[in-house]
Amino acid sequence: MPLHMTKIAFRSESVDTLRAWLEAQDPVARLTTKNRPLKWEEMIGGSLYWIHQHAIVGRSPILGFEKTPEGKWWIELSPQLIGVHPKPKRAHQGWRYLKGDPPPDLAEGEDIGDVLPGKLMGKLARLGLV
Repeated sequence: MPLHMTKIAFRSESVDTLRAWLEAQDPVARLTTKNRPLKWEEMIGGSLYWIHQHAIVGRSPILGFEKTPEGKWWIELSPQLIGVHPKPKRAHQGWRYLKGDPPPDLAEGEDIGDVLPGKLMGKLARLGLV
């Protein structure tokens, strides 16, 4: 089973701007990171789960890792955003391994409607209300 990672959708104003950025990167979207993950081989075939407004909102399949000319690493992603059922997630710097089960993908044509902000969803979940 492949490993997954999470990352903040930095500078994305919305899920739509994140989707537009990814799709504009065709055929491969690249993110730069200082260090390659120790378990990088297990992550190929997994996904990068995007965090926006304190919730996981989508994922992009991880295609591989490549060294940059400057000595850093590119995380190579499929240039698509696959919607998932939102899951509360605290913000963090850089990337992290995804712990626990990943949120399920949205079904074809499924719309999640108006999504509660991640902080509010997290508080309601702790109270057992969602």
